[in-house]
Amino acid sequence: MKDLRKKFIKKAKRIVVKVGSAVVASGGDGTGGIFSRLADEIDEIRRTGRDVVIVSSGAIALGIEKLGIKGRPISIPERQAVAAVGQGSLMSRYEAAFSERGMRVAQVLLTHDDLGSRKRFLNARNTLLTLLGLGIVPIVNENDTVAVEEIKFGDNDELSALTTNLMEADLLVILSDIDGLFDRDPKKEPGARKIPLVEDVDGLRLDAFDSSAGRLGTGGIRSKIEAARKAAHFGAATVIANGNIPGILTGILGGDDHGTLFLPREDRLTSKKHWIAFSTRPSGRLFVDEGAKEAVIARGKSLLPSGIKGVDGTFDAGEVVHCVDAGGMEFARGVSNYSSAEIARIKGLKTKEVEAALGYKVYDEVIHRDNLVVL
Repeated sequence: MKDLRKKFIKKAKRIVVKVGSAVVASGGDGTGGIFSRLADEIDEIRRTGRDVVIVSSGAIALGIEKLGIKGRPISIPERQAVAAVGQGSLMSRYEAAFSERGMRVAQVLLTHDDLGSRKRFLNARNTLLTLLGLGIVPIVNENDTVAVEEIKFGDNDELSALTTNLMEADLLVILSDIDGLFDRDPKKEPGARKIPLVEDVDGLRLDAFDSSAGRLGTGGIRSKIEAARKAAHFGAATVIANGNIPGILTGILGGDDHGTLFLPREDRLTSKKHWIAFSTRPSGRLFVDEGAKEAVIARGKSLLPSGIKGVDGTFDAGEVVHCVDAGGMEFARGVSNYSSAEIARIKGLKTKEVEAALGYKVYDEVIHRDNLVVL
């Protein structure tokens, strides 16, 4: 176990640290408490030559505190308003604590649309890499003040996993108010045992774990496991640990046995394929016959017009679509070279027949294998 931690954690050069609402709300103003501890530990980590990006929840929690509201707001407009009040407080506390240690921070607010668009995804990456190059610690959060249900990440656990790919990070650390993954809910069952290592996160049955969130957060342990799964497919390890323990970050980076370590997959996706699989929200569906499905899954082939039986939805060329079988079960997704209207005209045709049907042929493939991810 110790050797595995050294292998996957101590060599990490770029780290995403997700700080949960329960940790942010645990106490401390701008010069003390959790923000002061985080500043001390991140300063120590950066002195070893590592880059650190923070994904921080807490805007709504601090907004509730500032406004004297009891409980978390339910409606989207109420959450947006409370987040607008709390986001300033959140950043001011980070800035006060980090500036005392000679560090500068920058606020980066994202929505799912920002990462679902390839152009905006790359623009966000360039901005964050520039901040790191300037020695600035980025503080990433969902833009709750403008996000509505269709574009919400759902929780910052998912945002942290997508940021791991965005930043091409080696390690994701999720800090919450729990000590890791347990075989049962430790808050309800005192005899629950911590699981120190998960070698195959895809093998975990998510329905066996509680999906309920804490009083101030939106994600439970299930969303954290899902974040670890997404990070694993990019080739990054994940540690879920208790952010209220002093020295937790430096201990984790030193190889101490804190929390639960999730190992990355050896057959990692490229950054672009990870973006296709996890960051995008597909615009339509392509119904694929069994022969083409087999070619895509078993032989890594591109999807040709001849293998497509039908198209559902309206989309343009360059958008991501679901590839589904005759029963509507998704088995892959990818970037389409043709629009839905064009595919409706060339479905079932051989490649050599495409030009006659459309009057032109842009590509032989509807989805090239380099832009196709088997799920």
